[in-house]
Amino acid sequence: MVKLPTPYSKTRKAVFLDRDGVINRNLNNYVQSIDDVHIIPRSLQAIANLTKSEYAIVIVTNQSAIGRRLMTPEIAQQINKFILDKIQSTKGVIDGIYVCPHHPKKHCNCRKPKPGMLIQASIELNLDLEKSWLIGDAITDIQAAIAAKANPILVATGRGADQANDLDNNKLAHVPFVKDLYDAANYILGHT
Repeated sequence: MVKLPTPYSKTRKAVFLDRDGVINRNLNNYVQSIDDVHIIPRSLQAIANLTKSEYAIVIVTNQSAIGRRLMTPEIAQQINKFILDKIQSTKGVIDGIYVCPHHPKKHCNCRKPKPGMLIQASIELNLDLEKSWLIGDAITDIQAAIAAKANPILVATGRGADQANDLDNNKLAHVPFVKDLYDAANYILGHT
């Protein structure tokens, strides 16, 4: 977890962002190095737009490649810093980055669809989950948002276009489904 300094005296609402598939492209064999990072068009502008709002912006990302021993925690931190630098270069601000490094078989409390990362962020950054949003590209992201009592949005980038078909099957037809992070940010800013 990369914790950035965010001294807030009152509870804020937040926009939680999945990383791979929302900010940068998702790869079948995982994003294992900086060379694997390909920013999705319009995602940096979306974060810059959200930065101008009253929302904290927090990345919550499952990184089982660490638990699978495909990369080290240090490489994961380098990738996050690289993405953070890209975001900051376009005037975006990230208030915190939370990573679940565990293999799915570990059944930890932080791996989405469980809400552990959102709950940890809400405690450490003083966030109001019920007034917050989570933007993801997978049903597990949506389930984590609902488990944390946050509002979910599914994007078509990453795995989202394929997983949108499962919204109905999982009784999630009410979840907004939009093209990308840029459209999701506009949706949130239009519903504030």
